[in-house]
Amino acid sequence: MSGNANDGDAITPCLSTAPARLSPWGLVVLLTGAFVVTFDVFVVNVAIPSLKEDLHADFAEIGMVIAMYALAFGACLIVGGRIGDIFGRRRMFSLGMTGFAVASVLCGLATTPQILIGSRVLQGMCAALLFPQVYTLLRVLYDDVDRTRAFGLLGMTLGLAAIAGELLGGLMVWSDLFGLGWRTIFFVNLPVGMVAAVVARTIPESTSQDATHIDIMGALLAMGGLVLLLVPLLEGTSQGWPFWTWASLVLFVFAGTIFVGWEHRVVRHGATPVLDPAMFSNRGFALSALCILLVYSTPASLFLCFTMTMQTGLGMTPLQAGSLLTPMSIGFVTASLAAPKLTRYLGVKVVVCGMAIYAIGFVWIGHAIHHLANGSEVDLGFLAGMAFFGFAQGLSGPPLLNIAIGLVGKQRAGMASGVISTVQQLGGTFGIVLAGMVFGVMSDVDTTKTTVANMYSNAFVAAMYVNAVAMLMAVGLLNFVWRMGPNKINR
Repeated sequence: MSGNANDGDAITPCLSTAPARLSPWGLVVLLTGAFVVTFDVFVVNVAIPSLKEDLHADFAEIGMVIAMYALAFGACLIVGGRIGDIFGRRRMFSLGMTGFAVASVLCGLATTPQILIGSRVLQGMCAALLFPQVYTLLRVLYDDVDRTRAFGLLGMTLGLAAIAGELLGGLMVWSDLFGLGWRTIFFVNLPVGMVAAVVARTIPESTSQDATHIDIMGALLAMGGLVLLLVPLLEGTSQGWPFWTWASLVLFVFAGTIFVGWEHRVVRHGATPVLDPAMFSNRGFALSALCILLVYSTPASLFLCFTMTMQTGLGMTPLQAGSLLTPMSIGFVTASLAAPKLTRYLGVKVVVCGMAIYAIGFVWIGHAIHHLANGSEVDLGFLAGMAFFGFAQGLSGPPLLNIAIGLVGKQRAGMASGVISTVQQLGGTFGIVLAGMVFGVMSDVDTTKTTVANMYSNAFVAAMYVNAVAMLMAVGLLNFVWRMGPNKINR
């Protein structure tokens, strides 16, 4: 993937103040940061029953525990990437990692739902500070070939973190180490985070030469607009979409319009915006970002609907349900390791084919779970299908990150990383809203006419069809970007 801006890209590349190499230990540290941030998105799901009972929380408060982390994380990502450009990406990664560890301890020590919710907000803000630095440092510290391999490892890490959140999270809650119950899922971040923050000193420092200040007004407009978008999306379904959710979405449109106008004004005055509109004049980057939105809308809804179906519908324990994801993780890891070499020799067509198979896989997994609900056993065919499904997933998401970030110049790497990270978070939110809405409606029917297992399995099938449609749209979009020619994607 070329590191230079392409024809039609209004961004002129310039060099970052970064050395040209990242040590193996530095790579491990960056991947660790990406792992813990993603792990904490998913691990809370399996701890909900224990957490709810221990803190005497109601359903709305439990929903806020999950939603506020996602809200703070998603709203601050673009600003986090820009801060790294200015003050140093390694420095901000270490600061974010330390803050994340401290916030995790506060979560684990929480004695009321309100304290836990506030700690989760702080945790999400720290995650938004460290996470964009991972993408940016991989972008600027590696050449084309090594960067492709590094992004493959990053994709593998993100997939493992999502699955570990379900599997290891269930194991930690079930084992009740030292009588701490759900609190262990947060305390485990302290030693990991502190060690990573120290070892991060081995990472070369990196800044952007033209980044001299923060566009405060632009940052506030960006965060405010994302809050107006994310809050109704995260809370609308559970609250029945009251008037305030629609009013918030309308205000988001106004805030977005003002934000775009302000950023153009900043550029005209020769200053550096928090988000340069010129990035989106590069059609390859803009369409790749939209493709990432579609692809990353599927994993969060898959895991949420899978967990609800397996535990509530089929009566499995968190550990049993999580163990069924193990073949998927094996397939995902295998694909993530193979994807860099495959894309090097066969190009973007590997990703397109992987996404097409992934779309078909959603239909397969939906009906496979439906058969389990009707008395079928977990056999070798089911496990092999899960592994193949995970393999297709590994060929779909991770390479897209390298494709998109590789389409902008290095001086905008932090800005692009913040955008891509935000798009991933928005994708997950949209996926939960759309597939979750279908799942919620179909899992709330008259149980006198069907069994609970069938009710949930039917809802799961419908939700997976939603994911399949999203993936097919992404296939068409990426195929279009690919056919735009080598000036947009280096095949």
